[in-house]
Amino acid sequence: MTEPPQLAKLKIDRSAALPRPGRHRWLKIGLALAAAGAIAALFASRAGGKPEVDVVTISLAWPSQNLTLLNATGYVVAQRKAALSSKATGRLEWLGVLEGARVKAGDVLARLESRDQEAALAQAQANIQVAQANLEQGRAELADAQQANQRAHELLAQRFIAAATADAAQARYNKARAAVAAQKAAIAMAQAGAQAAQAALEQTRIRAPFDGVILTKNANVGDNITPFSSAADSKGAVVTIADMETLEVEADVSESSLAKIRPAQPAEIQLDAFPDLRLAGSVSRMVPTVDRSKATLLVKVRFDDRDARILPDMSAKVAFLSQPVPAADRAPVLAVQPAALATRDGNTVVFIVADGKVRQVPVTAGRKVGELVQLVQGPQPAGAAGAVKAGDRAVLKPGPQLRDGQEVRLAGKP
Repeated sequence: MTEPPQLAKLKIDRSAALPRPGRHRWLKIGLALAAAGAIAALFASRAGGKPEVDVVTISLAWPSQNLTLLNATGYVVAQRKAALSSKATGRLEWLGVLEGARVKAGDVLARLESRDQEAALAQAQANIQVAQANLEQGRAELADAQQANQRAHELLAQRFIAAATADAAQARYNKARAAVAAQKAAIAMAQAGAQAAQAALEQTRIRAPFDGVILTKNANVGDNITPFSSAADSKGAVVTIADMETLEVEADVSESSLAKIRPAQPAEIQLDAFPDLRLAGSVSRMVPTVDRSKATLLVKVRFDDRDARILPDMSAKVAFLSQPVPAADRAPVLAVQPAALATRDGNTVVFIVADGKVRQVPVTAGRKVGELVQLVQGPQPAGAAGAVKAGDRAVLKPGPQLRDGQEVRLAGKP
């Protein structure tokens, strides 16, 4: 009986060639051998290759960290600072300073046009001369009237003249004396006028009120200067001056940390512009007002150590100390994390990484500086290969198998 075509399609064709049983077995064995070889190669490379190490940087640390009670940030501010302008109104005629110029108290820094004031002063001085000439004339008349009056009284005593004539001489004398007094008053008035003219002229001169340094130049020759800069296209202050001897750091201290601060407390100041410069300071005063919006108190710290590089408005960090820093601790020391120290043959060493190799350097662990430990080295010649310096990279947590001169690779790098 013949099968339907649909059923014939569903039958399995057993006539196709089947894989030989040994073929899959050899394939599995080959893959296993390859995996075992790769694992063996990996272990071999790790056993005889470069070990991977973590490194830390040897840095300069300041011993004053051990004395620090509190840190704060702030800005350098000149406690004596002035924006200089003229009391008079006029056009700037001469400006004799630039930014950074050092001036003395009383130096003329700028001058306004002053022809009107100079003319008024010359007129006032001429009035003084006129009044003095009138006084000399009045004194001459007074002397003549005095002699005439004396002669008249002598003649009256001898009855050579009438009493009316003697009275006239007396009246002339009194009038001359009053004229002299009036002329003296006229001189005083003329001198006062000259002083007013001199003051008006002086108001066109801008002088330094104290010794200081010019910080900014706010106007140029030809600008209109007014005392309050109320007119259009006019300038108020011509220059700004500061007394560099009054520079202090103004730092905000949290209200919760005020118990750690006291007047005259020693401090150490670090300028952001010069991170390697540490200057001694002390608390000058504490402003007796708390800023409620920030819950801070303004503390002013004076510079006990002066440096010409300190400028107003520099940002600074202040470390409030428990005691002044000893002179021996004013310089930074080499320091590293304690985990970078190792022991080899009974000696303390660090392993310095350079050019893909480690170099074993003997050191002495000193005191703790913050979270670091000081590294003390014996005398080393300049440029010696065994010297440790700031910036060197030391192996962190060196294992007992690490040896001098061994090749290593940094963690995270191929």
